[in-house]
Amino acid sequence: MEVVQAQTEALLANEEVLQMVSFVLNEEEFGVDILKVQEIIRIVELTRVPNAPHFVEGVINLRGRIVPVIDLRKRFGLPQNEFDKNSRIVIVAVNNLVVGFLVDKVKEVLRVPKAVIEPPPEITSTIHTDYIIGVAKLDDRLLIVLDLEKILAPSEKNELEAYSENN
Repeated sequence: MEVVQAQTEALLANEEVLQMVSFVLNEEEFGVDILKVQEIIRIVELTRVPNAPHFVEGVINLRGRIVPVIDLRKRFGLPQNEFDKNSRIVIVAVNNLVVGFLVDKVKEVLRVPKAVIEPPPEITSTIHTDYIIGVAKLDDRLLIVLDLEKILAPSEKNELEAYSENN
């Protein structure tokens, strides 16, 4: 029995694992690579930006840096709801652009073996499959793994760069 347990632990130690931050949107759980996440903050007052894309809620001043904030519900075409005490802004770095993502709540930091991540199904929820790396089958739930690099089109990134200050 001890030999089998030691072999299992050795396999797990050698298995490639992703560390992810998981969050909830519209009662679905999503994950993003923790290496892309700079910080997680409570909702603060946003300054609206005229003529911004519909999914840009505004900008915030984060310690002297102007950061555009995207409502992921709007970006993914999900039903809107009011933000509450659990809502957060996840500050991420995407293609040399620092941006905030509004989410319903941040759930946890977890380690996900790459082996449990399957390609996105042909038909996923309401999220466009271009944004999805895959779906992780965890013990008691599914985790939709997002590709942050693809959430914004190149033209949208250029537009957001105009709103932010990359100091």
